Amino acid sequence: MKEVLKEKFLSELTTPERIFFLRKAKEAVEQKGYPAGEDLFYYCYFLTLRERMRGIGTARGEGYVRVLLVEGTKEIEETLKMYEERLEKRKTVSPDPEALRFIEYLSE
Repeated sequence: MKEVLKEKFLSELTTPERIFFLRKAKEAVEQKGYPAGEDLFYYCYFLTLRERMRGIGTARGEGYVRVLLVEGTKEIEETLKMYEERLEKRKTVSPDPEALRFIEYLSE
């Protein structure tokens, strides 16, 4: 599974998005105590997509583009909330060493 997630990370995100993703993953592990795994990956992935949508939104799309941006952002927010709730149920008091290794693995 790790290899599939890393491939998705490398193929779907730009270099600045990867840096943003890794920064958010590190914050989630160190500050919030979230554990390693697929939920952490997708939580950070959707945070990154939300940031991408914000960048597109600054281009001031009109008409259908604006509707698509609003609806897409709404779906991303709902998905983010779901992953955050799942991670909150499994969070730890101190950073998970496995989660830190997972972040390191993605950054290689």
